[in-house]
Amino acid sequence: MSDRLGSTLAALVAGAAIGVGIGILFAPDEGKKTRKKIRRSFDESKDELSHKIDDLKKQVRHAVSRKSDSLEDGIEDFINSAGKKRDEVISALELKLAELKKQGKELAESAKK
Repeated sequence: MSDRLGSTLAALVAGAAIGVGIGILFAPDEGKKTRKKIRRSFDESKDELSHKIDDLKKQVRHAVSRKSDSLEDGIEDFINSAGKKRDEVISALELKLAELKKQGKELAESAKK
């Protein structure tokens, strides 16, 4: 989205600068005044484009920051979930071990008889 927005903004600024330049070139002024107008128009367009680029950078930084926060939250959730699963597996193994010890003890006692 920000890629399309940047392209659109650049196209708008470039179109405005070209339009102003053509308008000035066709105006009946002397060369010195025309060059001043073109330079002023170019500087204004350059400043406007610079502001638009700064805004776009802020939007991109914000989007990256949001995605980064989301990724960190996802990793934290995964780690917490993995920790819970680990504890469940350990508990299940401990129960199974206790059951096997009991069965082994019973087998040993029955073998003695």
